Amino acid sequence: MSKRDYYEVLGVARNASEDELKKAYRRLAMKHHPDRNPDEAGAEAAFKEAKEAYETLSDANKRRAYDAHGHAAFDHGTGGGGQGYADINDVFGDIFGNIFGGGGGARAPRRGADIGYVIELDLEDAVGGIDRRIEVPTMVGCGPCKGSGSEDGKLETCATCQGRGQVRFQRGIFSMQQPCPHCGGRGQKLSNPCKSCHGAGRVEEEKVLSVKIPAGVDNGDRIRLAGEGEAGPAGAAAGDLYVEIRVREHAIFQRDGDDLHCEVPIRFSQAALGDIIRVPTLGGEAEIRVPVETQTGKVFRLREKGVKSVRSRGVGDLYCRVVVETPVNLTGKQRELLEQFEQTFTGENASRHSPRSSTFIDGVKSFWERMTS
Repeated sequence: MSKRDYYEVLGVARNASEDELKKAYRRLAMKHHPDRNPDEAGAEAAFKEAKEAYETLSDANKRRAYDAHGHAAFDHGTGGGGQGYADINDVFGDIFGNIFGGGGGARAPRRGADIGYVIELDLEDAVGGIDRRIEVPTMVGCGPCKGSGSEDGKLETCATCQGRGQVRFQRGIFSMQQPCPHCGGRGQKLSNPCKSCHGAGRVEEEKVLSVKIPAGVDNGDRIRLAGEGEAGPAGAAAGDLYVEIRVREHAIFQRDGDDLHCEVPIRFSQAALGDIIRVPTLGGEAEIRVPVETQTGKVFRLREKGVKSVRSRGVGDLYCRVVVETPVNLTGKQRELLEQFEQTFTGENASRHSPRSSTFIDGVKSFWERMTS
């Protein structure tokens, strides 16, 4: 049976480039490989045919001979493909090399790990900003060997990967690469490990840093300190340190974005008669004019007495909610006066002094009437 034209087998033109040949073979190898088509009778033959065509046309000398004489150029066993499955490392290497860290040279050691640190602040410090000194347990570059891991600075080429830093293995039709397990992807091994770090190039240490906390930070905000994380292995770049802010609960204020909220207790006499009261803010005291007949829950807004966060241009507001407080530990005189005051809430006009109470009582009466009708 005569052989098909190699260009026809691959489905390419006679002037096809090396890249076009490779793409065509890759497509056919994926389509006809016996591992992917165990039940298809002609798959193995089609795969071998494509492999033979590619092996011939991808070799410049063999291609010239084939173009000049066709299949006759290899009648005496000097060309064409051999038997068995193709070694397609160079065909698929450009795909999987990037995925699995491929490349001609040794892989540079990965950078050090990022680390996190939590700082707890009072609300005043979070709003106003502060400098804090922190101690972070981490990995730092070894001083005696300057992070190289070598006692004398000498390195040997890894015998396993021959200095490439990568080892290749076959899985089915795929050729894959991974960092060399013996040198960690460096391509070199230590002949005389450093006695201080035992060849690791880094040691555990508690690093002392000064962190500038900007004004207006809030719960969950993170500050990145570049290069202050763990030192990388074998002198590689260090990771980053991320400082997370936690703001402690405040005794008076609750923060909501740029605004602050607080509750202000007042006596019922102040609520009934009105008064001027002083309330705390983060910048000092401020005055609130409580109008006559103020009820619990009334909110007073103090503009620009809140917070200016790191993300906003303006300052938030302070919202003060008044709470009418019931007096306790009454003296005899106070009790007597309150009893006299209570006796004034009689007669037909009593309800006009307690509008919410009368409305509630009317609502209860209406409810029971509906339930019993």
